[in-house]
Amino acid sequence: MFNQFGSTAETLSKASAVVLRIGTDAHLYDDPEDVNIAPLLDSKFESEKCEALKRLLALIAQGFDVSNFFPQVVKNVASQSSEVKKLVYLYLLHYAEKRPNEALLSINYFQKDLGDPNPLVRAWALRTMAGIRLHVIAPLALAAVGKCARDPAVYVRKCAANALPKLHDLRLEEHAPAVEELVGILLNDHSPGVVGAAAAAFTSICPNNFKLIRKNYKKLCQILPDVEEWGQILLIGTLLRYVVARHGLVRESLMLSIHGLDDKGFYEKDGLSLDKGDGDKSDSFDADLVSLVSKCYIEGPDEYLSRSSCPETVSSAFNSKETTSIASNEDVKILLQCTSPLLWSNNSAVVLAAAGVQWIMAPLEDVKKIVKPLLFLLRSSTASKYVVLCNILVFAKAVPSLFAPHFEDFFICSSDAYQVKAHKLEMLSLIATTASISSILREFEDYIKDPDRRFAADTVAAIGLCAKRLPTVPATCLDGLLALVRQESFAGDLESVDEEAGVLVQAVMSIQTIIERDPLSHEKVIIQLFRSLDSIKVAAARATIIWMIGVYCSLGHIIPRMLTTITKYLAWSFKSEASETKLQILNTTAKVLANAEVDDFQMLKRIVVYVFELGECDLSYDVRDRTRFLKKLLSCKLACHEPAKDSVASQESIAEHVVEHVFGRKLKPFSPLALQNRFYLPGSLSQIVLHAAPGYEPLPKPCSFVFEEHDQLSDSDKHREATDLNGSQESSETVDEDGSSEYDSESSNGSDFSSDGDEKTISNDPLIQISEVAVSADQEELRSKRALDLWLDEQPSTSNQTSSALDRNQSSYAKISIGDLGSRVKPKSYTLLDPGSGNGLKVDYTFLSEVSTVSPLHVCVEVLFENSSTEPIREVHLEDEEVMKVSDSAEQTLVGKANASYNNVPTIIPMEEISCLEPRQSAKRLIQVRFHHHLLPMRLTLHYNGKKVPVKLRPDLGYLVKPFSMSVEEFLATESRLPGMFEYSRRCTFTDHVKDSRMENGKDKFLSICESITLKVLSNSNLHLVSVDLPVANTLEDATGLRLRFSSKILSSEIPLLITITVEGKCTEVLNSTVKINCEETVFGLNLLNRIANFMVEPSSSATL
Repeated sequence: MFNQFGSTAETLSKASAVVLRIGTDAHLYDDPEDVNIAPLLDSKFESEKCEALKRLLALIAQGFDVSNFFPQVVKNVASQSSEVKKLVYLYLLHYAEKRPNEALLSINYFQKDLGDPNPLVRAWALRTMAGIRLHVIAPLALAAVGKCARDPAVYVRKCAANALPKLHDLRLEEHAPAVEELVGILLNDHSPGVVGAAAAAFTSICPNNFKLIRKNYKKLCQILPDVEEWGQILLIGTLLRYVVARHGLVRESLMLSIHGLDDKGFYEKDGLSLDKGDGDKSDSFDADLVSLVSKCYIEGPDEYLSRSSCPETVSSAFNSKETTSIASNEDVKILLQCTSPLLWSNNSAVVLAAAGVQWIMAPLEDVKKIVKPLLFLLRSSTASKYVVLCNILVFAKAVPSLFAPHFEDFFICSSDAYQVKAHKLEMLSLIATTASISSILREFEDYIKDPDRRFAADTVAAIGLCAKRLPTVPATCLDGLLALVRQESFAGDLESVDEEAGVLVQAVMSIQTIIERDPLSHEKVIIQLFRSLDSIKVAAARATIIWMIGVYCSLGHIIPRMLTTITKYLAWSFKSEASETKLQILNTTAKVLANAEVDDFQMLKRIVVYVFELGECDLSYDVRDRTRFLKKLLSCKLACHEPAKDSVASQESIAEHVVEHVFGRKLKPFSPLALQNRFYLPGSLSQIVLHAAPGYEPLPKPCSFVFEEHDQLSDSDKHREATDLNGSQESSETVDEDGSSEYDSESSNGSDFSSDGDEKTISNDPLIQISEVAVSADQEELRSKRALDLWLDEQPSTSNQTSSALDRNQSSYAKISIGDLGSRVKPKSYTLLDPGSGNGLKVDYTFLSEVSTVSPLHVCVEVLFENSSTEPIREVHLEDEEVMKVSDSAEQTLVGKANASYNNVPTIIPMEEISCLEPRQSAKRLIQVRFHHHLLPMRLTLHYNGKKVPVKLRPDLGYLVKPFSMSVEEFLATESRLPGMFEYSRRCTFTDHVKDSRMENGKDKFLSICESITLKVLSNSNLHLVSVDLPVANTLEDATGLRLRFSSKILSSEIPLLITITVEGKCTEVLNSTVKINCEETVFGLNLLNRIANFMVEPSSSATL
């Protein structure tokens, strides 16, 4: 299928399997035990330090304790490399509390970095200082935050806002006013990014200090739509709390609609009607529930507990002084206006927060605007859908008419989770009306057939709720429920089928709910249930029907005549019933005897005595205890021969009073509104878990924030505030608030971000020194671009565009011939064992470009043994560890795949043993090694003087390939077949030619550059140089467009690997090079690309002389 692209199904499968590792440092997790970290931390090369720090962070992520490297890491905080500095900061944040003394040594460097011209470095230093949770440096960190809060760079000010909660966690009571003052400064910022972080700081530090909000209220409302999404959530909550505390609730809002009742108990406005009593209007809403919701939003835990324990003492009205009118309150108008556009935000949490403001503060006729945004959220992910439904349920319980026209949006989808289905069923039962009930019942008929029988049982329960709410549909629902009970599927033994039994139980309970509305008119239905007892085998369903026998034993004229037959049947089946059914039989027989007539009294008494005798011998403790209790309770009934004529007058004992009270009274009607219900603010976690989650805060008491005289703004102050607000709006329009502008180091508009007083404060405090060195626009752009690349680890995707542009502009090339460089190639040497660990034995190894004569999978490695001690070393040789000893699971996975195809190929060809190595003597041996994976080291055992030392031979990616000779035409043809995902590039710098050109005056500059690059590449990899091309149009000083092509094949798979290096820049200056690799082995190619880019940046030994 993809043969025209030079790929196969196998290579595509390999590429897809490792796509998550592309462009990452995932290989650092493959070998956690690395003994070479310490030397790398002390290296003079920044790339090696960076590699060591990345390995340390990988070990930390895997749970290893690497705090012993703390002194060496702290030493690197003075590095000039931004990447190394960033990694050091991350390490310090993790171990500063464990090593406080060493951490204090780095404070001076942090203070120095706070004055760096790069805003990224200033932000990193501030974030690290605030993250070191030591009380000793807290004052210094607070001073740094104070300066950075007035920094001209947006990102630095944002980091200052994020650092404030960390300082607050240290419980610095003496600095609390200073921290709150900084929060106020950041809330007054013109940048939306800073304001969002400041809102988070305000919420965690001083959520009730509304004086800070009063000074910036209008500005915060206007900047709200531009704040980042998660900052909008916090800022919306803060503004809502301020308005409630300052002005109270709105009289026209739904929360206070109970006070607008007319004489009939209804509040009519724009199609909404408020039902205070038992009105049967389908579009009415419950005044008591709305009042309860408004109380729950404001009351704290103590008030809730007091209301639950003494519900009669709870007042249902708010003081008129605690309310306001939207017509005369500008703050409420502004809040509603700025949150209305956020109802259509892309973030579901923002929509819920904005809907909460409209629900609590908007006038009754404007609450409808929250419906469609909330319904739109039902199309989002399953998790978001569940959260939205939890909040919609509260709205629908209070005002069902809001969502009644949109009942189709709550129809069940087959892909919905069970929790979502359950909430949708509850919604449909709440918002069903006489106009929509027929469509809803048709949907319910399909839901009952669903394979998920638990969902089917919930559907049956929802039918009962609909029949209870709507007085016109019980007959229709009752017929369907009775047919469901009579189904043959329930006639068998369902004791082992819990879900099927649940459907039957819910059907019986729904019928019982319908009967409760008017028992007398449903006498025949009750009789049908009595007659179905013999066919129903589910214990819970039988118990419910038996309970109904006791409750309705005196109903009508037919049921009392059937009691003798029914009780005989219950006594006959008592032995075989479940415990819960036996308990109901005992209760029912007691109720029947208590209400028995004269004609049937003797027969019923004998039946009851028989049932009690069976109950006293039952195996269940509960049944025996219930039997003894009822027998003692009915002793007066069992002792007499006929029922008393006047039951009240003939009562002579306490037992008779108890019997009359327990069995002679009707049950109280069930109240749909339980005072123990608890509601929480919309969008909060507490509303989902139904209890006060940690950090939950109710709304403040209405009008609890009272201004003093000196706090009131004068007319001139208000005018100045309006002027400042307009100015800030104009300045914010000129500032680019995208991702790059927040990280930009330009400060030409710095005056827009701070007042004159702030500038004086910056100049007087020597803690942070902002560099004022003027730089050109090009230099500033390059510096900012490089800082962004280092911070974001941005993939140099623009390199392909650059190279393609060069191809279009410079199509005429001249070939440069380079002589034989084989004698000048010096492969890099690595340390296998240092003299300190080997008791004087030093072992180095070097990869050779020779091709193995044993197998194409082997790599030739030259090992140099040197005796640095004063005693001879004997019997020196290397052996491979057994593969079965490898314990690393990740390594086993990679090794297993490689071993599957090459089980017969040995891992290492045994070397010739060195019998004796005299002091200061050295010896070389050639070994041939097959690596299991191009990133994993080989575990070897070094034998000498009878000792065994485990060592690791690390692969060099550059030598896991072999030269592959081809012409330029073949190279280009192969390259054209490997585009897209098989082509990747990276940019780097090259400096070796600069010092070489100074040492070799008179030599051709282009030739010197070509030789330097070729020597660097061939000294670190085993490649074939295909061609060197230079654009003809170039001047004598311009090396832009110089291109070197190398070809090779991967040893393990014989897959071609092509390398192209393109150069940009002047001959006598540092060159920018683009390294491009075309290869089907995506992972190998990317890792080799990183390897080449790293050694291209490193200066060679000849260049550093």
